[in-house]
Amino acid sequence: MGGGARVRATELRQAMQGKGRGRMPNLTKGKFRARIAVTGEDMRAAQRLRHRAFRAGAPHAPDALDADAFDPACTHVLVEESATDTLVCCFRLLPLSSGAEIAGSYAAQYYELAALSAFEGPMVEMGRFCIHPDWHDADILRVAWGAMTGYVDRNGVEMLFGCSSFQGTNADAYADAFALLRDRHLAPKRWLPRVKAPNVVRFAQKLRRRPDLRRAQALMPPLLRTYLLMGGWVSDHAVVDRDLGTLHVFTGLEIRAVPPARARLLRAVAG
Repeated sequence: MGGGARVRATELRQAMQGKGRGRMPNLTKGKFRARIAVTGEDMRAAQRLRHRAFRAGAPHAPDALDADAFDPACTHVLVEESATDTLVCCFRLLPLSSGAEIAGSYAAQYYELAALSAFEGPMVEMGRFCIHPDWHDADILRVAWGAMTGYVDRNGVEMLFGCSSFQGTNADAYADAFALLRDRHLAPKRWLPRVKAPNVVRFAQKLRRRPDLRRAQALMPPLLRTYLLMGGWVSDHAVVDRDLGTLHVFTGLEIRAVPPARARLLRAVAG
């Protein structure tokens, strides 16, 4: 992401916040709450959790951080256990006024997104989504999506997108999941991301197997599974990310495509 793109994204976020947009009211449901990071320590806590989640193979250090040049341009959301203030989940949001700014997104480093530059409405890139590896409560994901729903509604967002990651870089281990994505969840041709990264898995072209549906669902990352339940779609290839030790697919969701029943459930959580 070039310096100019980062400046534009930062200015956009500040402008939105100045108009009462780009913000999200605190959300508490059950044992967990979601809020915007506001202090330097909030930011470092998110970066520590990201390091633990995404860089598990790296030498462990208590204060090791996962940080990049996109962080200053993003709004960061924290999900905490209310009773102990323990950070259990985090993600970041990069607002774009339309697809004309998508070249400045994190995903654009890995995917050719020229088709999406024609998208006319407000967009948000959700990135670095992770849940603490020691926490397995389903309400964490539910509260995270409730917070996202509140943000989307408050800001009139028309498309949500990002990179959905599979742990590890062995594509064969996820063959059933990729086959299911190929059969049911590929992006519409008008938005389809093209290959840009040097190392990719072209699962839509090369896989010939029929998916084992049960195994495919079990292999699907929880974040991606939720996107798909809401009508989301993916690129026809996965990028091999050696830095983070993952395989990821570009994932998009047009908000108007979310099934009404699913939207009602999410808004009930968002309050």
